Amino acid sequence: MLKIVTAPNSVLSQKAKKVAKIDKSILDFIEDMTQALLLAKDPEGVGLAAPQAGKSLSIFITKANLKSPIKVFINPVVKIDKINSQTLQNEQIKKNTKKTVTRRLEGCLSLPNIWGNVKRSSVLNMSYLDEKGKLHSQKFTGFMSTIIQHEMDHLNGILFTKRVLEQKGILYKSHKDEDGEDVFEEIKI
Repeated sequence: MLKIVTAPNSVLSQKAKKVAKIDKSILDFIEDMTQALLLAKDPEGVGLAAPQAGKSLSIFITKANLKSPIKVFINPVVKIDKINSQTLQNEQIKKNTKKTVTRRLEGCLSLPNIWGNVKRSSVLNMSYLDEKGKLHSQKFTGFMSTIIQHEMDHLNGILFTKRVLEQKGILYKSHKDEDGEDVFEEIKI
């Protein structure tokens, strides 16, 4: 069974290589990633990038909720509207901020029990190959847009904690209390 790689493993800080050919070994690897994502509990994972599975390849998978099918993205290329990109950089554009940027609490299967709020574009366009090699161009919004940006960061060797710190946010460490409930404590940096 495939084990999810955790920081500080160096594969997590490398830029992923494009997949040259979707062959049996790639499909087997995607199946292993799928099983690892489905088995991830507490928290349940919503996405997994190939570097988190120990391979520096430009692949990630998503499962936005319990009823969602696994979606495969190979060699993805993201385009974010200029206004969205500027809004992420410039919080003074208050009028557009609510429409184009979302701030969500993120965690990561490669950083167990670490959390932080990250501002991400709420809309993006992406081209990618599926597991059959078919090219897709698609618009994603909301939570799926957040998941994709998180996974794209993995493909670029960036962990979400870097985004939190760039945005001058707070990181939290979680643990269970005596009732089994999650408790979040600020990490002093």
